[in-house]
Amino acid sequence: MFSILLPKRLRFAVSILVLSLSTIAHANVDNDKTNADVTSESPDRNLTGFEALDEEQPLWEFGVGGGVIDVANYPASSERNFIALAAPYLVYRGDVFRVGGGGARAVVVEKGNVELDLSFGGAFAADSEDNSAREGMPELDFLFEVGPEIIYKVKDISFDGGGNGRLNAKLQTRAVFSTDFGRIDQRGYVIEPELSYQQRGGLFEKTGLNVSLSATFASEKLHDYFYQVGNEFVSDERQAYDAKGGYLGSELSIGFSFPVFENARGFLGGSASFHQGSANEDSPLFEDDVTFSIGAGFVWRLYESDAKASW
Repeated sequence: MFSILLPKRLRFAVSILVLSLSTIAHANVDNDKTNADVTSESPDRNLTGFEALDEEQPLWEFGVGGGVIDVANYPASSERNFIALAAPYLVYRGDVFRVGGGGARAVVVEKGNVELDLSFGGAFAADSEDNSAREGMPELDFLFEVGPEIIYKVKDISFDGGGNGRLNAKLQTRAVFSTDFGRIDQRGYVIEPELSYQQRGGLFEKTGLNVSLSATFASEKLHDYFYQVGNEFVSDERQAYDAKGGYLGSELSIGFSFPVFENARGFLGGSASFHQGSANEDSPLFEDDVTFSIGAGFVWRLYESDAKASW
């Protein structure tokens, strides 16, 4: 959702926190039998970019990653942030708990072409420091979200020259929270349908291509967070505005991954967010109908388990 192909939004820290929690929880689960109805085939395998659609991967891996990205301050903002980040990354591919790809999920049902899970990850890009449209208003904090997600594997594709692809349909319903890492506030809810395509090979050996198209609908409370202007924040350039819930925008994201050397992959990606028809186009804080992000990064896998994931 309004992803920034970092891996997705500033989510390394969130992933590490969730990994700690999920590892503790997994310690209480019998490895031979879990409460989830699982199969050996997961609709969504894309956690690091190393995953092919037809080969086993380590149960866990550890490494380092980094990236740079240029992105809008918040949805429909005309002002931008340049962000550089380096951090360790951790991936866990359990039957129930899975951490990677910038988030974490607990699989409730995985049967045939369908997966139902409870997922956790970063949300929208939100940084209003030095933003002229929001001058004198409270800063926007880091956002994260949690809630159920259903993934349906629409089709697998094989290419004559080698490589394969997978088309998935997803539907997420999540609660959104903000944090300054001193407190947490609830900011409403989002519903997001998404169509995603994952390809390995086909173009060049060991390369990866990910394309997604999504639309986001949000409650009034989240729209208030971005676009509401209370009377106390009225200025000569900014009139009062009462935000309402509804359509927030759509996003087209494209990412390309490629081998750099053994156990290291590079990433290039970008996204375009389309806000025409948004519920709050008339807000003085709504500036651009279309915004873009672009980024590059890498992951270097340093350690991996001998045990393989079952899916």
